[in-house]
Amino acid sequence: MTSPGRPRIAALDVVRGFALCGILLANVQPIANAGDLVVAPTGSGSDGAWLGLFVAQRFVPIFSLLFGIGFSLLLESAAERVTSPRLILLRRLLALLVIGLAHMFLLWRGEILTAYAIIGLMVLLPSTWLPRWAVAALAAAVIATSLIMAGGPLLLVGLFLLGSALTRYGVIARMESSTRIPAMLGLVLAAAAVPLVWVQAGMQFDDPAFRFVLPAAGLLLAGTYICGLLVLLRTPLRSVLQAVFAPLGRMALTNYLTATILVLLLSPFVGGLPHTWPATTVLLIATAILTVQWLWSTLWLRRYRQGPIEWLWRWATWSHRQPLRHTA
Repeated sequence: MTSPGRPRIAALDVVRGFALCGILLANVQPIANAGDLVVAPTGSGSDGAWLGLFVAQRFVPIFSLLFGIGFSLLLESAAERVTSPRLILLRRLLALLVIGLAHMFLLWRGEILTAYAIIGLMVLLPSTWLPRWAVAALAAAVIATSLIMAGGPLLLVGLFLLGSALTRYGVIARMESSTRIPAMLGLVLAAAAVPLVWVQAGMQFDDPAFRFVLPAAGLLLAGTYICGLLVLLRTPLRSVLQAVFAPLGRMALTNYLTATILVLLLSPFVGGLPHTWPATTVLLIATAILTVQWLWSTLWLRRYRQGPIEWLWRWATWSHRQPLRHTA
């Protein structure tokens, strides 16, 4: 039994790498704060206002959507190669659960891989028996309900299902074939996001409405970011975006895990308590880590097919060791 050999979708690697950068920026303080969740300042006049307005809960939705997309892409590939494709998906999710639990108990209890694996097992895997129209309808209903209930795990469920539905309807396969559609969708999402971001800028964290505004604004901005990247990928900036973000995206799991280690190693050398760090400090830490990860990812991928953790995850998924080095 071998793993799928389909060509990678370059746009997904770019979007995934971009999301990885934003997630690290949002996670620097929570990781350094020994696991306590920290919300970036939201006051418009504070040093960290831009973190709360443009980073906090803006990138996890992108990663969640990508997770649903990747799940269904693997299902399609596995269905072409094995008689029991859902067994492949089951092993993949169980392996992710092991990785997430190790990350949680050894390094940082705020990590998200464990939740992804559990939701995948409880929702994504069973959804493969549903017709695609049912998955799409369920995604819309769950996302709408989650926003009424102030986001949380239910929003992840909806985004997983949405990513799966987009793949099953062939949208992902055609995502780089048009400039007009992502441009128009991006403008609509941005127009809807602007008033919510403006309202959030004037709110405090303890405002009762804040917990409803934050996920809604985050979801709209996440969609705007994705559409903006898809438009830019149709311009001469494509080569730059691929060079900057694709190596990080292709090794997203390895980089997500090693970022926790690097933050924990760097934080003792930064003065003050993590939750009091100014936004410039957070940005410098994230930039330093991402620079190291980009260099390491770029050099690694010149010799190897995928990142080391991705390779182990693939091995567990297919129960067969795949070649790691590029063939001559």
